[in-house]
Amino acid sequence: MKNKYNNDAIIGGNNITASYTDKGELLRVMYPAPDFRNWIDEFVTGIKINDSAIIYLHDDINNVYDQYYTENTNVLHTKITNTYFNLNIKQTDFALIKNSVLVKKYEFENKNNIDLNVNFIVHAKLLSDINNMVGSEIKDNTLIQYCHDYTMYTFSNTPLLSYQLNDIKENIGSGVISDKDYIGMSCDSGISYDIGTIKPQQKKELIIYLYFKTNEEKQTQDSIKKELSDIRKLDVNKEQQSVEKYWKKYVKEHLGIQLKPETSEYNKKFNQIYQRSILLFPLLTNSETGGISAAVEIDENMTQCGRYSYCWPRDAVFVTKALDLLKMTKEAEKFYKNFCKNTQSKNGMWEQRFYTDERLAPCWGYQIDETASVIFGVYEHYKVVKDIKFLKDTYKMCENAAKFLCTYMDNILGTVDKSDVVKNEIEETYHTQDRNKLPVSYDLWEMHEGVHLYSLSAIYAAFQSIKNIHEVIRPEYEVKNRLKVEAMNKLEAKTTKYQEEIKEYILQHLYDERTKTFLRNQNDNRTDISELGIVIPFELFSPKEKKVLNTIEKINMTLRTYTGGYLRFEEDHYRKGNSPWPISTAWMGMYYQKAGEKRKAKECLEFIINTANKHGFLSEQVSNETMQPNWVNGLGWSHAMFVSLCQ
Repeated sequence: MKNKYNNDAIIGGNNITASYTDKGELLRVMYPAPDFRNWIDEFVTGIKINDSAIIYLHDDINNVYDQYYTENTNVLHTKITNTYFNLNIKQTDFALIKNSVLVKKYEFENKNNIDLNVNFIVHAKLLSDINNMVGSEIKDNTLIQYCHDYTMYTFSNTPLLSYQLNDIKENIGSGVISDKDYIGMSCDSGISYDIGTIKPQQKKELIIYLYFKTNEEKQTQDSIKKELSDIRKLDVNKEQQSVEKYWKKYVKEHLGIQLKPETSEYNKKFNQIYQRSILLFPLLTNSETGGISAAVEIDENMTQCGRYSYCWPRDAVFVTKALDLLKMTKEAEKFYKNFCKNTQSKNGMWEQRFYTDERLAPCWGYQIDETASVIFGVYEHYKVVKDIKFLKDTYKMCENAAKFLCTYMDNILGTVDKSDVVKNEIEETYHTQDRNKLPVSYDLWEMHEGVHLYSLSAIYAAFQSIKNIHEVIRPEYEVKNRLKVEAMNKLEAKTTKYQEEIKEYILQHLYDERTKTFLRNQNDNRTDISELGIVIPFELFSPKEKKVLNTIEKINMTLRTYTGGYLRFEEDHYRKGNSPWPISTAWMGMYYQKAGEKRKAKECLEFIINTANKHGFLSEQVSNETMQPNWVNGLGWSHAMFVSLCQ
């Protein structure tokens, strides 16, 4: 698979998420979940005009491009002008809301003074491996690309002109494809359509459908044929209007704030990013489980990272905060009541990351703040919805997680409960002290193992959250379930003690007396934006305490770039480490908001707004030189922090 790093635009429906370049090339189609699986290795289109060779729509020296969305929707338009032949092509891409159909509508307009004879070519290559080999078949005017697990159907109302199932790369450059075989073993195939002669100023249209099906249930050829026939009968213009209406209504229902009057470019960009955030979150969320993908994948080959299209519980908790602000409370609740419940380990912890269908994804480490964040997030969600039943439904999960955090405190920080003399004597005699020993935790950036300021702050906040949860639900059990109340009181006593010890530990081991600043861990003094966690969101210290103010000054001296954005941490080697992160900048802005420094908070917001791409997508990192995204466009965490900063 070739490397495809730039998801410039993202669209989708209920169970499809697709990404594109800014020239309209389809890069990925994720179905039936936003993170698994991607079907497309390559999907490109081209035209043959008169006697020309193929002119790829996404890549030709004579093409000029303009891409935009229908406002407040996930309907994407790419205007392509071939200046050599003076042919205008408008490509419109959208996913139907209720089924797994991706529509690609092409409108051709001849702006030349001569007739143009146009053939349209589709070159489609599906991802294949030794356990899921892709074959291809032409049947009922349809290119069928199939394997053991799934099938993609590419078709139109227009009859096929020709097709080629094997060795298509050998001759596709000529713009002429042909094949004698109706079935083949290749994952790499092509079809073509005759648009016909387009006279000067005349317009013509071609509709291409991509239909995705998993092969979990066996279907007859007749049932499939009927499904394809029903799709062909759709009035595409009405379907487009319906999709646009759906998304516009969706945005209107989830604004959460009063948008700015569009009297300046800044206000227009602010509104665009805010609305694009609303449109992005459902494309990253598994509607069945509530799992939230961090992003649409950008690096399947892991050339520069460990991949992104998974659900990290911690990242998702940041997103659920934004969901609650956007009145997407049901989606936030499903994350906790479904996804988190079903992915929690028996010992109470959560692993590093999961597929959004709740299966464990490839991991390389254990992060204690993932577990703490879920407890914290549960209570944060309750503060919005005020639903006691939600707390009762998730209490057992939170209780188990809190007990796991207590074990972590015992084993990693040495805060063993010495009051149980008999238990301690047995452990000393039989050397069982290490029976619950946990691996050393990574930090939230997954780059350093040890004890971390951010992680301890998250645990502190989780313990506070479990105490707050007790305060709400305890009256429900005081009469009917005395044992449960006693268990709550016992857990509360332990967590209160641990909170005191965490704060003491931080002041003793994660505070530099020489510089009078907090430290991110015990092993180095690199400044890290996550040090802000002690104030926002976890509130161990107030924003105006001297120790905090000194730390803020150090962050500004070491992490703030000349463009006004903030790095993640000093000497960050990931992708050279010299690019500001919207996450970091929003985090700093949220600190300034809490500290009452509105001007500085607005400066952080302005940086983020100025570095969004033309569609309003926020990235993981941006270039200081171009002030444009340069890695992981449409990162859910970045959009979540932006939404939180805007409140």
